[in-house]
Amino acid sequence: MSVIHQIFPAADAGPLSTEQLERLYAYPDDRLRLSVNFVSSADGAVEVEGSSAGLSPPPDRAVLDLGTDLADVVLVAAGTATAEGFTGVKHNDRMDDRRRRFGLSELPSTAVVTSSGKSLDPSAPVLTDTVVPTIVLTCESVPADLRGRWADAGAEVVLTGDESVDLAVAVAALGERGLRRINCMGGPALFGSLAEAGLVDELRLTLAPFLVSGEAGRIARGAGMDPA
Repeated sequence: MSVIHQIFPAADAGPLSTEQLERLYAYPDDRLRLSVNFVSSADGAVEVEGSSAGLSPPPDRAVLDLGTDLADVVLVAAGTATAEGFTGVKHNDRMDDRRRRFGLSELPSTAVVTSSGKSLDPSAPVLTDTVVPTIVLTCESVPADLRGRWADAGAEVVLTGDESVDLAVAVAALGERGLRRINCMGGPALFGSLAEAGLVDELRLTLAPFLVSGEAGRIARGAGMDPA
């Protein structure tokens, strides 16, 4: 585990133990709750050469692991799942032990959001390289034959709107399936839309000690909102 210190509220000096980190990042109760995980450079970049991996120091990876290990479902936009090479969540000793101790299901599900379908190929690993079938949250305007190919690849396809995904409906659909601890892994457009819809309960943001400059985007993108 990476060395991580709690600086606020005031806490005892010294790095946090694994057990302390788990208590900090565990979902506080069984109600529907959506957390968002992001890493950003010190100057606000969200990626390096198209991926967040170049910004992710060991403490960020530890937080990402906590987010996934303690969630019922990992929520991700289709474009991000493709760009970052997402698969379904797989077993490992750390996760298995954590989930057993917290009384969770064996593995979290994965839910992919797409309003157009264009960035989610039926052969994508996030659909085909899974243990638990992936949930695709999409809408009526996506061609029926494409939705059928997602289903043929093993996904559960859930319609949550007409011309675009209604995120409030999508989040409620996850809750109805008992997936109430939602860990969102981006990307920026999905985060922006979730924030604008008032659906984000917690932002888990790692500020990486790098300067990137360039044209990289921010962690949230959308129509804009009053500061919240």
